[in-house]
Amino acid sequence: MSRLFGTDGVRGVANDELTPLLAMQLGQAGAYVLSKENKHKPTIMVGCDTRLSGDMLASALMAGACSVGANVVNVGVLPTPAVAYLTRKYRVDAGVVISASHNPMEFNGIKFFDGNGFKLPDAMEDEIEDLIKHNLEGIKMPTGAGVGKIKSRTDAREEYINHNLTCVDVRLDGFKIVMDCAEGASSYTSVETIRQTGAQVIAIHTNPDGTNINANCGSTHMEELMGRVVTEKADIGLAFDGDADRFLAVDENGKFVDGDEIMAIIGKHMKDRGDLKGDTIVATVMSNLGFFKMGEREGIKIEKTKVGDRYVLERMKEIGANLGGEQSGHIIFLDDNTTGDGLLSALHLLKVMKDTGKKLSELSKVMEVMPQALCNATVPTHKKDHYMEYPEIASAIEELEKKFAGDGRVLIRPSGTEPLVRVMIEGKNQKVIEEEAKKLAELIQDVML
Repeated sequence: MSRLFGTDGVRGVANDELTPLLAMQLGQAGAYVLSKENKHKPTIMVGCDTRLSGDMLASALMAGACSVGANVVNVGVLPTPAVAYLTRKYRVDAGVVISASHNPMEFNGIKFFDGNGFKLPDAMEDEIEDLIKHNLEGIKMPTGAGVGKIKSRTDAREEYINHNLTCVDVRLDGFKIVMDCAEGASSYTSVETIRQTGAQVIAIHTNPDGTNINANCGSTHMEELMGRVVTEKADIGLAFDGDADRFLAVDENGKFVDGDEIMAIIGKHMKDRGDLKGDTIVATVMSNLGFFKMGEREGIKIEKTKVGDRYVLERMKEIGANLGGEQSGHIIFLDDNTTGDGLLSALHLLKVMKDTGKKLSELSKVMEVMPQALCNATVPTHKKDHYMEYPEIASAIEELEKKFAGDGRVLIRPSGTEPLVRVMIEGKNQKVIEEEAKKLAELIQDVML
């Protein structure tokens, strides 16, 4: 059995790799591990995104938690960051989100938060996994009054909205904003929050039917939003993914603005106001070279971690930073929430625009984006961490690193959630780096399949 947990919980095709049985076992083992030190009857909060399989998996997981004596608070469809925040606010023992984030609808996932709203450390995930591998040995199954119960709460989303409006106090009267909610979990919360700031909101992809989440929309498919911002003559476009833990933007000219640029804009503003702790932003090795150069110019220290917002968060906690994130749009404001929060990120960016009176196109000039090419090689999951063990691949990577040394860089890494090896090349000539990235990805795929 390969490791269940990736960089963002347990993922797989629902009812195939991620079955109701596995969801129930995760509910049992997770509830036990996350609450075994407590003397009281534990309570687990459960939320999900809009996927068709969400009800099936959430029901199985909640049944599993109840079977080991835990109570469950079911908050229904909510963004991942809302569950993280509410887990802490309601002082429950743990939170669980049923979501596969930006992936297609046939996938789903299960991710856990501890009682403080933080993603679990590897050691705790390993403990949960080990219990499942050993058929839940040692876990007592209560009977009678010892069995847990499920309670539903319908007020949770309003509490999350109010929290965000309190964190970022801004009025946006006169702003015209196009929002793409990816037919996902933020279809109500993000739209309602931005409307309450006074902005004129044009909302698209806010009619989830269980099968259309992330389908040619949201932060992974920005084309429609880019065109709509221009035709509507809007000030900005906001794009979320299916569970709304990531956010990307479009400026008034229809130009894409990624997570690095958003962090650069907000980070500089925070530093200028004295709000950026340690004058430091935590980012991953995948951040653009232009982002690191921005940091040098603006006197902002950029701490690097491996890819995954969990590793960004770990480093933020270690050094006391309050801003960190990824180029993909996972941005963490640790003063406000414990995980990447797309709505919070959007509000912070909008506040910079309001405070400075500048358009997003002008603000984004804070960094020069170095051309990047990213190609994926599809490989067997059990092989994806071993690509450097193949001499042909190792030799090809070494040659590319020599070719781009000084004028760019080459970064190869296995995906934490999918059966992919990602090839990223940064350089001055877009055509050249695209050709080289494609060639290397094809080589990796051919050799490893």
